[in-house]
Amino acid sequence: MPEIGEILKGIEIGHKDTSRYIWHACEDCGKERWVQFYKGQPQSKRCFACSCIKNGEGRRGTYKGNNCCHWKGGKVKIPNGYVLIWLSSNDFFYPMANHLGYVPEHRLVIARSLGRCLHPWEIVHHKDGIRDHNEIGNLQLVQEMQHNQITLLGNRIKRLEGQVEKQQKEIRFLKWQIKEKVREASNEGGISL
Repeated sequence: MPEIGEILKGIEIGHKDTSRYIWHACEDCGKERWVQFYKGQPQSKRCFACSCIKNGEGRRGTYKGNNCCHWKGGKVKIPNGYVLIWLSSNDFFYPMANHLGYVPEHRLVIARSLGRCLHPWEIVHHKDGIRDHNEIGNLQLVQEMQHNQITLLGNRIKRLEGQVEKQQKEIRFLKWQIKEKVREASNEGGISL
């Protein structure tokens, strides 16, 4: 067990970075943990549970949702592009939420429009392919087989549109080359157009 004040690099304690970390005790509860060390100071002087005290209630808090001091409105965009919405446990659509109380916004929009919770096997498709564009007109409730077909057809259409655009550029270039050759021939032969 490390001693309070001991400083090590992240790699030495199992982190992937080379930042410096200090073994530090929380000022409120005394819980010891590794904290990032920056400019001669630990980044945070309290553990997460103690820093989550709101309005001075109690010594240690494990407040969740909008009672947490880190609350940012309950809307989070995750790395894969989807948006998650936090629901309280008394919300009608809470059974759709994960263990942290978050539900994907696109599923919530469709569920609210239908007036019922979605089953886990029901899939919501974004028509334009943009994962954070969650307007009702852009969403479509489909089965897995339909979603696979829609995705495959959408990808094929995008590929074919790319090929068409490439060919149109080639045609414009060839037309330009023909005009240049005609212009050169007319200048050499004295033919006026």
